[in-house]
Amino acid sequence: MDKEKETEKLKLKFWKNKDVLTPEQRKQRKNDRLLLTASGILLGISFPPFPFPFPLLMFAALVPYFYVIDRREKLIDINRATYLMAFVFCLITIYWVGSWQKGTDPFLLLSGGLLLFINPIFFLIPSTIYFFASKVFNKKWALFFFPLFWVTYEYAYMITDASFPWLTLGSGLSHFLAFIQIAEFIGAVGISLLVIYINYFVFTAAFKSNGKRKTINWVIALLLIVLPIIFGYYRINTFKFSGKKVRVGVVQPNIDPWDKWGTEGDPAELVDLHLRMSKQTIDSGAALIIWPETAIPVYLMGGTYYGLTQKIYSFLNEHGVYLLTGLPDIRFYYSKEEAPSDSKYSKEANYYYVTYNAVMLLSPYSQPLQRYGKMKLVPFGERVPFVDELPFLGDWIKWGVGLSGWNKGKDTTTFFIPKIKTEDGNSIKYDSLRLNGLICYESIYPFLNAAFANKGEDFITVVTNDSWYGNSSGPYQHKEFSVLRAIENRKSVIRAANGGISCIIDPVGRTVKQTKMFTRDILVGDVILQRSKTFFTRHSLIIPVSASAFSIWVIGLFFLKWLKKKLKI
Repeated sequence: MDKEKETEKLKLKFWKNKDVLTPEQRKQRKNDRLLLTASGILLGISFPPFPFPFPLLMFAALVPYFYVIDRREKLIDINRATYLMAFVFCLITIYWVGSWQKGTDPFLLLSGGLLLFINPIFFLIPSTIYFFASKVFNKKWALFFFPLFWVTYEYAYMITDASFPWLTLGSGLSHFLAFIQIAEFIGAVGISLLVIYINYFVFTAAFKSNGKRKTINWVIALLLIVLPIIFGYYRINTFKFSGKKVRVGVVQPNIDPWDKWGTEGDPAELVDLHLRMSKQTIDSGAALIIWPETAIPVYLMGGTYYGLTQKIYSFLNEHGVYLLTGLPDIRFYYSKEEAPSDSKYSKEANYYYVTYNAVMLLSPYSQPLQRYGKMKLVPFGERVPFVDELPFLGDWIKWGVGLSGWNKGKDTTTFFIPKIKTEDGNSIKYDSLRLNGLICYESIYPFLNAAFANKGEDFITVVTNDSWYGNSSGPYQHKEFSVLRAIENRKSVIRAANGGISCIIDPVGRTVKQTKMFTRDILVGDVILQRSKTFFTRHSLIIPVSASAFSIWVIGLFFLKWLKKKLKI
């Protein structure tokens, strides 16, 4: 009998793949979980919509996490700790992705729920490289290099088809305006690097050093906080704005997106509504009107809605204004040779076509379209990741309102207006104007924004529809992340939202005007035109590429060392 019990005990141990823990070890595991949960909570409440001074918590949020992983030896133990911390962080900040409200498509609910469990996996990139570094160097140096590994993860998460870089740490500090002014040199990812180094020196001062060394670490941590703040206050108060402005009118129609994309969205009624609201902005002096993302949810310029397009052009001609609007776009090709490689084929009509979530510039007195197709598509929401490589995924994964099949835009596009009314001091002029048209999710990508700004735009435009997510944290976070884009490139940002937050942000990141959530409203304001380029605009990839190169070097050294050990060289 004793032998049978022993055998059963061994089977159980094998199944769980764990050693039996002592009471002291169980207590330690519980304490570690509390510390990791604390780190996740501190990171989560550092992000919008939590107001200042909550962002200050980010300067010590990773200290409990560092305390735990510094004492762990195995990769699996380090990654378990990382996953728990990241899961709590994600739960607080991106709980809203599933759009947990009445009428939400079941697929969106499912993908939003899965994201809470899948997104923390990407945080295992820096913790895994940290483990490799601890074997190549030692744990002390591995932790010192940890911020570089984190930046590698943030950058890697921005450049794949499945990217969702919503939780870039630097973007979470948008409420701490003085501290983030250095973004014009290092960008949001550079601020992430700085924040994690602050955490490193706080941890080292508190737990890993004594005497003079402890004092030095505290001083370094303090300087890394204070010096950017001093620079930030100086920059805010001395920044030289261009004297040139253009008056812009933003239309926020506040239409339920589920109705708009369903059977209740009448294109003619929507056009009339947008034109009526546009007239109100013109009465307030607007020379450029901006409508939100997919303002009219049909292929308005595809040839089927000629009467509606002429109605819009007649309105623009009558008032002499320009219109920048989000619209679905379809382009037809009648031979395989001229069609893009990712085009779709219609057997019934015998043509190839591509569809884009697009922005278009419509001009008075002439009808040539300027248009841009969205390049960064929301994974699963707008495009199935890797569908070009694995086409069958597009047939398996779709959701109700038909947004999951857009093609990816091919290049950054700067819209050009040859002659528009501007103000320069007290004088009125007619001048040329360059602007971009970022679409919703694209505004969280610092390097994409820099690529647009590098083409010489006068200000940044974001058209969006945050109404999918209700009155949750998502729309507030999305708006605040645009503050970083303004500072990185020293450009004004104009956001035109369907039901989210429309606003004007100046080149130092201050919100000049904004609308309220879920209100039908217009916003009219003078937008500063700033044509100069920042260091970040010109050299946005220096920090992430350098960090990634170092991380790859560490990975290479680890596997070289492992190979030598295996081959006994």
